[in-house]
Amino acid sequence: MNKLLPLALASTLASGLAHGQTPATNPMPDGSRDMYVGLGLQSAPRYEGSGSRKVSALPVLQVEWSNGIFISGMSAGMHLSASPTVEYGPLLAVLPGRDESGTGLEAGGVGVTLINTMVPGERAMAPNGRLAGMDEISARLQAGAFYNVYLNPQWRLTSSLLAGAGQDRDGVRLDLGVQRLAAVLGERHRVSVAAGVGIVNAHYNESYFGVTAEEAVRSRFPAYRPGGGVQDVHVGARWNWVLSPSWMLTSNLQAKRLLGDARLSPLTERSTNLTVSTAIAYRF
Repeated sequence: MNKLLPLALASTLASGLAHGQTPATNPMPDGSRDMYVGLGLQSAPRYEGSGSRKVSALPVLQVEWSNGIFISGMSAGMHLSASPTVEYGPLLAVLPGRDESGTGLEAGGVGVTLINTMVPGERAMAPNGRLAGMDEISARLQAGAFYNVYLNPQWRLTSSLLAGAGQDRDGVRLDLGVQRLAAVLGERHRVSVAAGVGIVNAHYNESYFGVTAEEAVRSRFPAYRPGGGVQDVHVGARWNWVLSPSWMLTSNLQAKRLLGDARLSPLTERSTNLTVSTAIAYRF
């Protein structure tokens, strides 16, 4: 089971990687399960495209059962393929909401924002008024599927399609990526890298980057109706430090750049942002 959890654990930490990699499948004895739980810190934009940041406490949870069912952060699914070179199955994921401050519930619903910061040169504004006048977006349960193909034991192509995001639950997002599975650095260190692109429909962009006529009247933003297409590109790296057979320190760095209509949105203050997280986890 050493292959599965160290690879996927760090991807559960960053909201920017909520569309992240599914855990790699690995044969397990019937009736068995493997589980990591822990707690970490995350520094991330207040919302996608925000010019200010927040530091939050973030729980870590990852479990896989021998029947292929897994929970990884705010996502859950099931491996159905018996092939060693192909992974596919159903996927569920919770997308956090967004309120007038630019944030909503953190992953797991128990996150706590500890620090708010602003980038140099940003116009001063009370954090809880950044999106004043904009409609709040509730957390959404998305449903879809994943499909991954191994090019060799170290590299795999990843994809996931999720529907149900946004105000009217009609937002759809397709993520395509490539991942280098954990490279061994000494006895205790594993590093993996990934890159990908996010493609969304117009309803998705309208919910998270659009401004309706009614919102334009109430807020400081002009009306804006984006279309669909490529929303972002992202690259990331994960480092897992195995402290003992039961304890692991896992850290994640992701850079994301908004593209297309998302980048041109009046809500977008900064088109390129970093998300950094680290956590300590215990294996049961």
